[in-house]
This record gives sequence, C-alpha cells and structure tokens, in this order.
Amino acid sequence: MSSKSFRRYFLRDKETRSFIQYFMERFKVSLEELLKTSRFRIEVVEVDKDLKIFLVDGKPMLVRLGEAFFPCLKFNKLLSFIPRVVVDMGAVSHVCNGADIMAPGIVRVEGNFQAHDIVAVVDEQHSKVLAVGEALCNSEEIRSMRRGKVIKNLHYVGDKIWKQLKLLTK
Repeated sequence: MSSKSFRRYFLRDKETRSFIQYFMERFKVSLEELLKTSRFRIEVVEVDKDLKIFLVDGKPMLVRLGEAFFPCLKFNKLLSFIPRVVVDMGAVSHVCNGADIMAPGIVRVEGNFQAHDIVAVVDEQHSKVLAVGEALCNSEEIRSMRRGKVIKNLHYVGDKIWKQLKLLTK
C-alpha cells in the first residue's frame, strides 16, 4: 500500500486545541514545550479504520490504534520525557517480535508511573528504544515483581506501524 492511498487531512483549530489538551493530560508535558513553538499543524493519516498516525509539521509523532494513543518510535523528543523500562539483551528479540514485557527480563525501571501510563522499552546495552508499551502495574510494583507480564507492547521496531511510518517518511 502506498502512502497515496491513505486518507489524509489536517485538524481544524478547535480539534487541534482539543488534541493539545489531551496530549498534555496523557503525557504530562506540553506539546508546545516539546516542539519549542506554539505554531504547528497537525495532519492525520488514516492508514485503516483502526490505525491513525498524527503528523506534526509533517513529522510522525503519535499513533492511535483502536482506543490506544501513544508516541511513535520516531518521536524521540517525547520518548525522552516518558518513563523507561530497561530490558536485558535476552529480551530484545522477543520485544522486537511483539511480545509483551515480562518481569524477569527487566533490568531496571527509570522514572515513576501508574498502571495504564505509556512507557518506553529500551535495551540495556545501547539504550535504544525498542518499543512503546502500556504499563499493566505501577513502577513500584514492577520494581518488586519477579514474574508475570508487566508491560503491554503497543508498538515495536519492525511492526505494522513501523512499516507504515517508513512509507510516510520516504
């Protein structure tokens, strides 16, 4: 599927204000602060009925997949602001194949968060962001857990969203 077949449109001013408000509540940081400007345009690319990619000034920033709303892996500015879960190198291939993050693979938790917050999953060796996930427990619980699923993998390197982003940014 080429990017020309995607439905694309810009948010109107009222929709943009609503988007900015939701962004600030969800990620606890201002979009204006991240972008260092208050003037930008938000374009929506509808890949299919469940997947929308939000471009800010032409750059992919956020993804809406069904009801889940999270930063795309290319939005490094936001990824540097959100909490991180560092996984051991043995977990990397599993995470990059879409597996959820299990407690035994976690080396450390950086930052504090609540259940349902968005977190970045990074490898311990290079600190590269491998995935974006939704916390299933709060950070304190994860730090003390020795088994079980702790992060739901929403978007990872090589997934459908990753491939669509490559088409959009050619």
